[in-house]
Amino acid sequence: MVAPVQPEGENAINIELGEKEAEGIYSNLVLVSHSPHEFVIDFARMLPGVPKAKVGARIIVAPSHMQALIQTLQENLSRFERAFGPVQRRG
Repeated sequence: MVAPVQPEGENAINIELGEKEAEGIYSNLVLVSHSPHEFVIDFARMLPGVPKAKVGARIIVAPSHMQALIQTLQENLSRFERAFGPVQRRG
């Protein structure tokens, strides 16, 4: 079993990360769709020369969680770029 992840701050919660989830999945394609009530984010992998992508994970979140996710991603990207320099966008 993998040790729990301990977020910091006054609203910290104990998050358990299982072994399978800790391995992660590789994704080089992200698809986003939405309805009035939720956002659906599909993380997929596409191989060179293969005209078909396979979804490895699907996450469904409420609009308010999507807004919080975007803010968290922006904050973490800024921290990353301060530490390692600007991310180079590809084609």
